[in-house]
Amino acid sequence: MTHGPGTGDAEDGRQGRLTRERVLAAALDLVDREGPAALTMRRLGAELGVEAMSLYRYAPGKNALLDGVAEALYLELENRLAPAPRPAAAPGPALRAELHRIALVTYQVCLDHPEGTLLIFSRMTRVPLARRPPPVLRNHERVLALLQNAGYGPVHSARIWRAFTAWVLGYVSVELQTMVDNPSEPDPAFRLGLYRMSSQELPRLRTTTPALAKQGGADALATGLDTLLDRFL
Repeated sequence: MTHGPGTGDAEDGRQGRLTRERVLAAALDLVDREGPAALTMRRLGAELGVEAMSLYRYAPGKNALLDGVAEALYLELENRLAPAPRPAAAPGPALRAELHRIALVTYQVCLDHPEGTLLIFSRMTRVPLARRPPPVLRNHERVLALLQNAGYGPVHSARIWRAFTAWVLGYVSVELQTMVDNPSEPDPAFRLGLYRMSSQELPRLRTTTPALAKQGGADALATGLDTLLDRFL
């Protein structure tokens, strides 16, 4: 992933001085409103009130902008989590509570930016660890610092980090799955497109789809996380 100049390099846009953070925040907003396909240098420049060419100092192309949307999400997550409490000195309720806080805030940020969050799954999985944006790496560091300050060594803290990350992002990916086939249809069977599923081949899926179409919410996220932490902590 290529990173552009820092926040010190700026120019005038429609709403004041332009910085990398503002450019990426505007890209995230555009993706949230219209999807990743709408994100181009020309369109983003119009949103910011600058020429498209001036954006190349912040991102060298559309792929870098798409990666930058994921970066903007993690920066928002970082800002919502700050100031970080002092890590727990030993395993116990404080450690568990902080992991729950990180999971909940991550969930909230992702649901606030559903289109942008999809880029975490499609873009970040292709970026080597050392090349990920600083906000992403600091998020990893935050969780590992909590675990290792609580006495878990690098190997076991890596196991916990992997399980924690898999649960939170996996849960989010399920919450964001499109379930409704026809939003304007009041009849649940037609709204969910149940008639498209064979009652002979998919009887359980047909009967379960109305429940699957409802988001599990923060409570289910927390319940699953507690089950996972009971295993690892």
